[in-house]
Amino acid sequence: MVDIWSREKRSKVMSKIRSKNTKPEILLRKALFAKGHRYRIHNNLLPGKPDIVFPKLKTVIFVHGCFWHYHRDCREGHIPNTNTQFWRNKLSKNVDRDLKHQHALIKLGWKVLVIWECEIEKNITSTLEYIEQQITCCPI
Repeated sequence: MVDIWSREKRSKVMSKIRSKNTKPEILLRKALFAKGHRYRIHNNLLPGKPDIVFPKLKTVIFVHGCFWHYHRDCREGHIPNTNTQFWRNKLSKNVDRDLKHQHALIKLGWKVLVIWECEIEKNITSTLEYIEQQITCCPI
């Protein structure tokens, strides 16, 4: 399938995609805050700059976009049909980097939760229940 935009237009569109404060991330943060949870965001002293950090609980949450972090169980987690090799390399590097950061955090004694964009969009209530269960009852 051929791209509908020129390379310049595609580049401009892709450059507008945020890495922090994405819609799913903000939705989850607002829901957590409404439930009374207090947290820090984007702690650059921790590996991978986790999206949400509960310092007292030593728990971090990464909110992963299904495309950018290659969520294989999701319709958004796929390799595009154009420039396939580039995207395969790019997305596999993202996945490898994510795992490296998660392992580093675990070694430092942090509990790591990964929440996917599609989970927030499908059912934020069950996502919140899962997070609350993980941060309140289950030690590292």
